[in-house]
Amino acid sequence: MSGEHLVQVVLPGIVAPEDLRIRSAAVPEPGPGQLVIAMEATGVSFAEQQMRRGRYYDQPPFPFVPGYDLVGRVRSTGPGVSPDLVGRRVAALVKVGGWASHVLVDARDAVEVPEGVTAAQAETVVVNGITAWQMLHRTARVRAGQTVLVHGASGGVGSVLVQLARAAGVKVIGTASARHHEALRELGVTPIDYRAGDVAARTRELAPEGVDAVFDHVGGRSVIDSWQLLAPGGTLVSYGSASTRDDTGSKQIPVLKILARTWLWNALPNGRRAHFYNIWAGRALNADRFRARLRTDLTEVFAALRRGDITARIAAELPLARAGEALRLAESGTVTGKVVLTP
Repeated sequence: MSGEHLVQVVLPGIVAPEDLRIRSAAVPEPGPGQLVIAMEATGVSFAEQQMRRGRYYDQPPFPFVPGYDLVGRVRSTGPGVSPDLVGRRVAALVKVGGWASHVLVDARDAVEVPEGVTAAQAETVVVNGITAWQMLHRTARVRAGQTVLVHGASGGVGSVLVQLARAAGVKVIGTASARHHEALRELGVTPIDYRAGDVAARTRELAPEGVDAVFDHVGGRSVIDSWQLLAPGGTLVSYGSASTRDDTGSKQIPVLKILARTWLWNALPNGRRAHFYNIWAGRALNADRFRARLRTDLTEVFAALRRGDITARIAAELPLARAGEALRLAESGTVTGKVVLTP
């Protein structure tokens, strides 16, 4: 495979999207237990928007290559990895490093993408799909006939979450700006305009007994309102602090505040539960269990995509060299779906 070289996008520090850098090097060789993925699609997720501001909870020191996940074909395998994998399409969740033409990963972190799903389609549901699936089925453990409230129902995670919930026979109330309401109604979601005032009051009208689960990515004040909307036995799943993206000061404090609050609430004797969802939870304690769960859940998400239970929403596809433009577009809030980067 002569003539190929590695192209990476580098985040050099706290910079504007236009100041991302491009570097090239030799394509890496896989070591024992590793494989190299020739990237076909990677994406802009909320994490990169936080990282370029130095606001992501545990980002590495600058400079580094961002890119939370990727999809591509196995280019080469190291010792101890089946060479039969070469040429197969796989997905991997990496947290950083995905914005590159070739990515070295532990073979155990690669999950096969089924036939009939394109690389860009698969990319739209890796981090967002795993997050949505695990919050719905592992954290909240929703059941058919229940009612849930999803904040940001037209966002990256929210849009997958509402579709998976509907596929599971769950009633969904979703907050979104008015321009997304028609699309949400078509998915069987009851929309609420979060800009038009009182989300809590409107939710209570729709679910007088309370909702069985709330999924909240906003953080801050919103988490308190969310908790108060739960039915007895209900579950609050908080999974971020989007409201603090542009704040200055500690990036840990918003997360720690939510954690402190969840501990307090979980001590109350009303059967309600609060969880702070983190996709990486459990990895340090038991990496094998973490990987097995990830593989199972992502396989379920890909199957849901193939069945048409969820649709892959691609907002735009841009080449890796235009990553700055892609990041700017994702941050603009003007697009629906995932901004995808291709080689």
